Amino acid sequence: MASLSPPPSLNETYSGIPLNLLEKAKSAKFKVYENLTKTIATRKGLALPPGISKNALLSALDELATQVGQEHVQLNDQPLDDGWYMEHPNTHDAFSLLDEESLIASAIVYPGSTEEVQTVVKWANVHKIPIYPISMGRNLGYGGAAPRVRGSVVLDLGKRMNAILDINPNDCTCLLEPGVSFYALYEAIQARGYKHLWIDCPDLGGGSVLGNTIDRGVGYTPYGDHWAQHAGLEVVLPTGEVIRTGMGAMAGSNTWQAFPYGFGPTSDGMFSQSNMGIVTKMGMTLMPNPGGHKSYMYTFEREEDLPLLIDIIRPLRIANILENVAQLKYYIQEVAALGNPRSKYYKGKGQTPEDVLRREAEKLPCGKCTWIYYGTAYGPEHIRKHKLELIHSEFMSIPNAKKIDPSTIPKSHYFWARDRISSGTPDLQELDWLNWVPNGAHCFFSPISPTNGKDAQKLLAIARKRHTQFGIDLFPAFCIGLREMHLIINMVYDRSDSSSKRAAYECMRAMIDDAAKEGYGEYRTHLVFQDQVAQTYGWNNGALMKFNERIKDALDPNGILAPGRCGIWPKAYKYRGLQLGVGQPGPDKDSGEGITEEPGKLLAAKL
Repeated sequence: MASLSPPPSLNETYSGIPLNLLEKAKSAKFKVYENLTKTIATRKGLALPPGISKNALLSALDELATQVGQEHVQLNDQPLDDGWYMEHPNTHDAFSLLDEESLIASAIVYPGSTEEVQTVVKWANVHKIPIYPISMGRNLGYGGAAPRVRGSVVLDLGKRMNAILDINPNDCTCLLEPGVSFYALYEAIQARGYKHLWIDCPDLGGGSVLGNTIDRGVGYTPYGDHWAQHAGLEVVLPTGEVIRTGMGAMAGSNTWQAFPYGFGPTSDGMFSQSNMGIVTKMGMTLMPNPGGHKSYMYTFEREEDLPLLIDIIRPLRIANILENVAQLKYYIQEVAALGNPRSKYYKGKGQTPEDVLRREAEKLPCGKCTWIYYGTAYGPEHIRKHKLELIHSEFMSIPNAKKIDPSTIPKSHYFWARDRISSGTPDLQELDWLNWVPNGAHCFFSPISPTNGKDAQKLLAIARKRHTQFGIDLFPAFCIGLREMHLIINMVYDRSDSSSKRAAYECMRAMIDDAAKEGYGEYRTHLVFQDQVAQTYGWNNGALMKFNERIKDALDPNGILAPGRCGIWPKAYKYRGLQLGVGQPGPDKDSGEGITEEPGKLLAAKL
């Protein structure tokens, strides 16, 4: 393997890694490239937006360059390099499940201000060219930077709009632009000496705080519901006007970040998981240091312990004895978290045999077990002590449950990454399990259910049935909210192997349908499954989608802003045959543009 350049640091670029994580990032990058066999393919040609000729596109881009600067408009005509997490593409999905040129940009534009975003939006309306905004494009597992419509122009907001506009140490709030990562926000707070402020971060800290929040991502402190922590947005509408929501709508407001609602209808939700506007600024609350924390780890021996365990967790979580969005993980993830390829343990095809996985897990701090609970208690020591005693008493009521002594856990173990993340310090270790297969990629199956043992069993059975059918190793984790539960399944596949991609794709399709039949809906999904998931929210003959489409067509009459995102198609695109995995809504199914209407056929023909 050729010598690798070091990952970019935060000192060098807005999207870089903090210096304290640089060595860990170097190791992670080495593992990714050591596990890489996929080559960079020759391009098949420039991707064009539907109905736009190459000459028309190039002429329109030349015009745009005169308005925002030639150096800020980039044609996407080079080979598609997937990179890795810290050096990711903004042209396509690095973890593509379809043909890698199916969902790619024709060009990338880098606006430097809200005014320049307005300029791009107005330009798009004139030329009827679809645009697709990204904050930083690190939403890997959900589509990354890929536009939903092939040939769209990607607006990479983060490169030039990455200012931390305010950190208020008294209110515990901040005001951010799209290019501020969790790493960058944490480092800025530390640099200003605000030791009493925490951030809440997801498993990896390189993503945009704004982007993760408006996509309703989660973290692992008591402030883990990121959308619930936002307060006021600045938004460019699809026709170019700018609005502010909440208290930010008041000229000279001094409480934009302190109170989320303002006066009158609350419109913020319209800009979350949608294509109704481009968010250019966001207020956010920060967690005050609670006076200390203590992380803990319990293991439970039998798979059959799951329903009882979930039913024990529910009242503790609702009562806030279990305070954070903690994780209940399956033992296979302890093995995969070591960052070794599966081939180190098993070289056969299909699923890794259970006896192989259990043998390896028993060598680790978790020992002989099936479920591992990672949690954190918060507050001064005497408060933590009381809560931890209650938790211990409940968990140890399950036969053969064990509490793992943290002093016996090596500092390189995943437990300590969870400890840092659960106390507001971003990390990078979650990448390691991607090395399970060559050219590791992943997508998430993420249904919501009640925090109920029977529901946990039912969802796990759905996932196990389909993973067994398609020969994929099962990585389930239950993330427990206050009154609901996310089942997050990381489906890992080889992005260079057509059969591996196809298995992952078909497994996802099947699980979405199976879950919906039992009343479980996804809270978030990969770009290529958004039409299917949106259709599962079909009560009253699809009333919600009809409502969303009416709003979309009113706000975006030319349908230029992220058409198809989250299954919301404007009139201009609705009958072009671009939907994936669902029946088409009208007779015009063969537009000759973009993606074939049946993705299974696409996979068979092109992968």
